[in-house]
Amino acid sequence: MQTASLTAIAMAALLAVSGASAKELRIGFADPISSADPQINNHAGDRSLALHFYDSLVNSRDGGKLEPGLAESWKTLDDKTWEFKLRKDIKWQDGKPFTADDIVFSFERARNVPGSVASYRGALRTVASTTAKDPHTVIVKTSVANPMLPLEIASIYIVSKHVGATAKSEDYNSGKASIGTGPYKFISYTPGDRTLMERNPSYYGPQQPWDKVTYRFINNGAARTAALLSGDVDVIDKVAVTDVAKLKKTSSVSVYEYPGLRALLIQPSLRKGSNEFIADNAGKPLAENPLTDQRVREALNLAINRKAITDRILQGTATEANQWMPKGSFGYNADIPAIPYNAEKAKKLLADAGFPEGFQLTIHVPGDRYPQAPEAMQAVAQFWSRIGVKTKLEVVPWSVYASRAGKNEYAVSVIAWGNGTGEAGYGLLQTLATVDSKAGRGANNWGRYSNENVDKALDAATIEFDAKRREAIFRHAAKLVTDDVGQIPLFHYKNIWAAKTGLKVVPILSDRTTALQVTATK
Repeated sequence: MQTASLTAIAMAALLAVSGASAKELRIGFADPISSADPQINNHAGDRSLALHFYDSLVNSRDGGKLEPGLAESWKTLDDKTWEFKLRKDIKWQDGKPFTADDIVFSFERARNVPGSVASYRGALRTVASTTAKDPHTVIVKTSVANPMLPLEIASIYIVSKHVGATAKSEDYNSGKASIGTGPYKFISYTPGDRTLMERNPSYYGPQQPWDKVTYRFINNGAARTAALLSGDVDVIDKVAVTDVAKLKKTSSVSVYEYPGLRALLIQPSLRKGSNEFIADNAGKPLAENPLTDQRVREALNLAINRKAITDRILQGTATEANQWMPKGSFGYNADIPAIPYNAEKAKKLLADAGFPEGFQLTIHVPGDRYPQAPEAMQAVAQFWSRIGVKTKLEVVPWSVYASRAGKNEYAVSVIAWGNGTGEAGYGLLQTLATVDSKAGRGANNWGRYSNENVDKALDAATIEFDAKRREAIFRHAAKLVTDDVGQIPLFHYKNIWAAKTGLKVVPILSDRTTALQVTATK
């Protein structure tokens, strides 16, 4: 009896170290979720949640590496025709067989989900048709030769036709339609709070170590740290910069840092005419938007001391950015110099543009989405005010911000773009291409930047099969955007997670946070 008791005590201690009995995992995450519908919005939080329940035809992992997903193999039949062979051992979580018809349905649905503010249409922009050759073979024909098709459609989560055909987004939120093929099964979703899930025993891939997962939204960095230290959660993401050093010194916590792809980008509105958030120094609305002048945008770009922001506000958890892709990534242009801090030149550019005394401007930023973005943009506002552009910052909830920014209503908006495919074409398509909702271009180009040559570069890269030539096209596009100051890059985030001792966190796709990347180390 004594031996049995000691064994039980030892096991209990081991399980406690391994994280909530080594069967249950509790995650505190930062990115808000708009819906449990995996196809409605291409938002970081939505995508992270969907990774638990749904699969893609092809999987893209960190750095843009492609792996089999629902398709076990794929090949080109000609320049505009792709054949995808589907796995035959997959069933939906309700027991129904997964077939090629589900792919056809999902590709069509993803283009036109009612209520979407960040559509997946762009990933399907070159898909002319999708047909089921047989239950386990899909033929995709493209409008142009597109060597990047597998990487682009890797972002499309596949939903079931037999449930989805009559389902609305609300049915995914309630769980009625949340039937996937992924490693976890949906239990419940409470908007703005948490999602509960359990391991899918019939999953075709490697079985997950966690029987149950609580996926909890905690938008405040300090609150996430407090939840981890108190034992309310086992893992947190986007660790508050003020807490990183403290957590590294905490024996009960492990901190995991990785280079990130996400860039904080400032998007000046290029809408012609007046803007309610731009005025002269007397407060009278200007008849024309000064941000349409490249000299004004260049002045704002040069007025920012990026090193001060990354050192003092981000405290070493970010690196200065001079383009939307980080150093070493596919399409990064090493010939573009760092953006200097030059307030005097900025003042001269303003004067040359006809604003020697500056003007008034308001920046809008979401307060509940991008880590340290309000603080960083407050610093930007101060830098701009020093050169005569008297700048006010308004912090608004994401639920309000996303809609208004997407309609180009603000004078200056801010987006943290994740570059989730690991190559420059994703940001080029989504944040810089001339807005064309029908063609799936510029879905996150909130400032409505438009350059015909940038669009041509995107078109050329889309059909270029040679990787070196395609990368050269991306580098050229980066130079065009830089010369235009089409957007103002600020910094690249590092990916930082913290977990209770005994748990390890490894990134699987950009800065997504999922139970799939957490394992017990003991």
